[in-house]
Amino acid sequence: MRPSGRDLSEMRQVSIETGITKHAEGSCMIRIGDTHVLCTATIEERVPPFIKGSGQGWVTAEYGMLPRSTTSRMRREASAGKQGGRTVEIQRLIGRALRAGVDRNALGERQITVDCDVIQADGGTRCASITGGWVALRLAVNKLMKTGDVVTDPLVDPVAAVSCGIYAGQPVLDLDYPEDSEAGVDGNFIMTGSGRLIEVQMSAEGATYSRDEMNKLLDLAEKGVSELVAAQKAATGA
Repeated sequence: MRPSGRDLSEMRQVSIETGITKHAEGSCMIRIGDTHVLCTATIEERVPPFIKGSGQGWVTAEYGMLPRSTTSRMRREASAGKQGGRTVEIQRLIGRALRAGVDRNALGERQITVDCDVIQADGGTRCASITGGWVALRLAVNKLMKTGDVVTDPLVDPVAAVSCGIYAGQPVLDLDYPEDSEAGVDGNFIMTGSGRLIEVQMSAEGATYSRDEMNKLLDLAEKGVSELVAAQKAATGA
């Protein structure tokens, strides 16, 4: 029934390759099916003015799509002189999702910026960015702990995200682009490794949905996130 031939509760193939870039304190390439995102984490010994002097750290994110990450060329936002509303919304989502798994007091007064660059898009880029972004963040924090700059691990729980939706009348896990573009209901679920919810974005794209259908999507999301967390831990040696 699904265009890819997957079962309703089957994820696309997931791979996470670490150490992709030379200079970043943490980096990985996450591939979820044909969606590929390069995630890097940069440590800076400074924080935004609104928390300066508090002793707390900060985690933020930036997100972008390369011009040929999609089927037709996208204009670079830099050439337009500003970021689009979708880009701003997604990078704010990534930042607050990652911060939910961080003890900012343990991080100390420093900032880690996670950059997520979409190399190839086939649905679920924000979810892949959050999942890969946590891996890059984990690797950067590992370096801080190795040097003794951070004593207590500030990452209290892994953070991962997956999309679920109702496609052709059935709840399905991990929508690719053909499903996403035709889904009656589309949702993004961000969760911790221990199963706590961070954020849920659900909308009726072509049909309304019931409480029972929402619960089914949540069950699928829990399954998908548990698989992603296992892949994160395998990639980082956690």
